[in-house]
Amino acid sequence: MRPFGELEAEIMRVMWAGREPLNIHEIVDALHREGRQPAYTTVMTVTERLRTKGWLERDKQGRSFRYSPVRSADDYSAELMEQALESSTDRESALLRFAGRLDASEAAALRQALANMPADPDTGG
Repeated sequence: MRPFGELEAEIMRVMWAGREPLNIHEIVDALHREGRQPAYTTVMTVTERLRTKGWLERDKQGRSFRYSPVRSADDYSAELMEQALESSTDRESALLRFAGRLDASEAAALRQALANMPADPDTGG
């Protein structure tokens, strides 16, 4: 998976922050409120690319489509972290270096998550 481009990331941030599906006009308006000024057609093109990549889904409402996220921001972060681990020649070492950079609350959350995992996550037991 490739990381999102700048506009893709901004559109997804808007989508993840939304409480309901948004049409292109609403996405453009949200980006304008954040100080970005992308063209409507550019936002439409990038939003459609995100749909094609499986990050958004759309439903027709009236004459336009409304988009909503299919996967969460946490899913995206987890995929990037997995990709980073896969690129390492020594996964264990990379994972230990990452864990060593966590603050105390993050380390505690990781310990708790690991304690709650099944012994073999692939088999559920």
